[in-house]
Amino acid sequence: MSVEIKVPTLGESVTTATVAKWLKKAGEAVTADEPVAELETDKVTVEVPAPQAGVLENLVAKEGDEVEVGALLATLDPNGKASAKPAAPEAAAPKAAAPKPAPAAVAKSAPAPVKSAPVDAVAALPAARKMMAEKGVAADQVGTGTGRDGRITKGDVLAFLSQPPAAVPAAASRPPRQDDPREERVKMTRLRRTIARRLKDAQNTAAMLTTFNEIDMSAAKQMRVEFQDAFVKKNGVKLGFMSIFSKAVIAALAEFPAINAEIDGDDVIYRHFVNLGIAVGGPNGLVVPVIRDAEELSHAQIEKKIAGFGKAAREGTLKIDDLAGGTFSITNGGIYGSMLSTPILNAPQSGILGMHNIVDRPVAVNGKVEIRPIMYVALSYDHRIVDGKEAVSFLVSVKKYVEDPRSLLLGL
Repeated sequence: MSVEIKVPTLGESVTTATVAKWLKKAGEAVTADEPVAELETDKVTVEVPAPQAGVLENLVAKEGDEVEVGALLATLDPNGKASAKPAAPEAAAPKAAAPKPAPAAVAKSAPAPVKSAPVDAVAALPAARKMMAEKGVAADQVGTGTGRDGRITKGDVLAFLSQPPAAVPAAASRPPRQDDPREERVKMTRLRRTIARRLKDAQNTAAMLTTFNEIDMSAAKQMRVEFQDAFVKKNGVKLGFMSIFSKAVIAALAEFPAINAEIDGDDVIYRHFVNLGIAVGGPNGLVVPVIRDAEELSHAQIEKKIAGFGKAAREGTLKIDDLAGGTFSITNGGIYGSMLSTPILNAPQSGILGMHNIVDRPVAVNGKVEIRPIMYVALSYDHRIVDGKEAVSFLVSVKKYVEDPRSLLLGL
């Protein structure tokens, strides 16, 4: 009896995924828990393992298809024998097995390219059809989709709904863009589309404002020089600025809880814990894995968490749970040389701290001009829940703790 391989639960608020790649082919033998496919969600890439050993019989979903949680991906025969030449993934689909029609038949049955044909509800994937029905959106309003063969995906519907009302007719009347032969057109990945949509949603939803300050990094740099060797010897990881800023942020959030809160309808949810999101760059874009209950961790534990997330992001092994549940985020553009920026909120969070590069600058110290290592910092916050006074005071507290990092060790 065949065993079904279905789309697994994808994590918090994630209901669909795209079949990014088949790792095994129809007719190929697999072992229990061996990955057979990769699904690309709005956040990360997820591997789908074989539930038991056997031979893949039929690959129901094709690469590029959008699939919902619980949907059938493939079937597996526990007692089957692997074929000598496994079939390609597309060969498992009934349409691919049919003989190719003669050129004349093709011209007769398909007089126009898919993209120029009118788009109807049949051309939309199930999740997209459901959302269009709920929102009262017609398929021809959305236009040709980004899915395989021009099918409309849920992301296409969300992108359409996120447009300002005035932008819809303008986009419809705009003539098609003529590609320059010197250009290269590449479809955005699902992760990049999601990043774009979420950042735009944050701008459209939150009353976002940014306040700035500067931090003298002399004491933090001196502490690293003084204790680095002993720290590495004891903990096996370097003492970095990220753990110093993380501890400073955690202490400041305890003083200003609204910045660690979130708006839920007409309510405000205050947290008595800190799930700290740390932005890290991966091959497919920026992701924000979460250090849970960061207030309970030491400098060394935070450094180990950050190092692990960075490695997992580069290797593409971050899990859905690693990215869920953050209450406040830190992003460090300084590692790329950024002097100053206004970070965008990671909705539904109410605050994000932006760190930047450290530059020796002339500053006034006790009436004298001295050269000090200075970092500009930025706090973007949701003005619906955080007042300007709270935001400025929060950043002043972060500045105080970073400029005197040993005070945190003494609880001062």
